[in-house]
Amino acid sequence: MSQSQSNPKPPMEKSSKVTPLSVLQRFRVLIRTAQRHSQWIERQSGVTGAQLWALQELSEAPGLRVGELANRMALHQSTASNMIDRLETGSLIRKERTSADQRVVRLYLTEEGAALLARAPSPARGVLPEALRLLEQDDLAKLQAELDALLKQIKHLDEGFGMQPLPFTE
Repeated sequence: MSQSQSNPKPPMEKSSKVTPLSVLQRFRVLIRTAQRHSQWIERQSGVTGAQLWALQELSEAPGLRVGELANRMALHQSTASNMIDRLETGSLIRKERTSADQRVVRLYLTEEGAALLARAPSPARGVLPEALRLLEQDDLAKLQAELDALLKQIKHLDEGFGMQPLPFTE
């Protein structure tokens, strides 16, 4: 009999009991990690984490409209517009209007924007969006379902106290 058959590994023990506080601690770690990564991105590249993410999206899909970029980043359109204005002021993107419909504005990286993206740290989308993107679809669906349940609890507990619903929760 081999060593592994005679001494089977004991089942993995849970390192700690799951409690509301242990889950809350993990949320705090996620948020702090995402914030620290974004701050590091800004120190390394001179743009915010969200701005670098926008550059990545425009690199992968040149010619997006502001609303399309906002959807890809789960941002409100006015937030995306403000960010686009800062990127344009920094000569990292350019806006083009189509000749057929002057109301339609398309967004493109400039050479400076492409160069910044090429030398910027990765992942350009940030650690949290990238980690979520790498999850298996079933795991992502379970996580979303559990977070939806948590948001329902918060909404129930906050009834009448001013919680503003997020656009994707309604």
